[in-house]
Amino acid sequence: MKVVPTRLPEVLLLEPRVFGDSRGFFFESWNEREFERAGIRAHFVQDNHSRSERGVLRGLHYQIRQPQGKLIRVVSGQIFDVAVDIRRSSPAFGRWEGVRLNAESYKMLWIPAGFAHGFCVLSEFAEVLYKATDYYAPEHERCILWNDQELDIGWPFPGDPKLSPKDAAGVRLRSAEVFP
Repeated sequence: MKVVPTRLPEVLLLEPRVFGDSRGFFFESWNEREFERAGIRAHFVQDNHSRSERGVLRGLHYQIRQPQGKLIRVVSGQIFDVAVDIRRSSPAFGRWEGVRLNAESYKMLWIPAGFAHGFCVLSEFAEVLYKATDYYAPEHERCILWNDQELDIGWPFPGDPKLSPKDAAGVRLRSAEVFP
């Protein structure tokens, strides 16, 4: 597996070794030993699968208690995936990283606990799988507004996205409950 650093040191783009021929392909999407060699020590407790249509934006989500590290992978379509450092003690506090993930590249994004996460769908639809290091806890879930001007995230679409009511009601980073 090739590990590609991002502008946020703990957020990693992962390129697995894919073995393919005329019959199809095979790759290991999770191998604890290989990920530990890459510096990712994670114990996953939950797998999630979402399907969204073009223009849908989900996020920027995090859990203030029971924070989740996430391993993101697209199995159909293409997304622009974003991680925002929301650890007040971090030198990168308030900085974001965005990468395009698609089914054809097999690339994955590792987002450790302490980051808000969101994505927008660039293809007709996209199916996203992600592994989480802690269980979903709606009482601890928080949402930062996707278009917070202080974050100035370069979402790659014109106009406004399709949002859930929860995401439309997100708060600005300066008002958000964040990690120490």
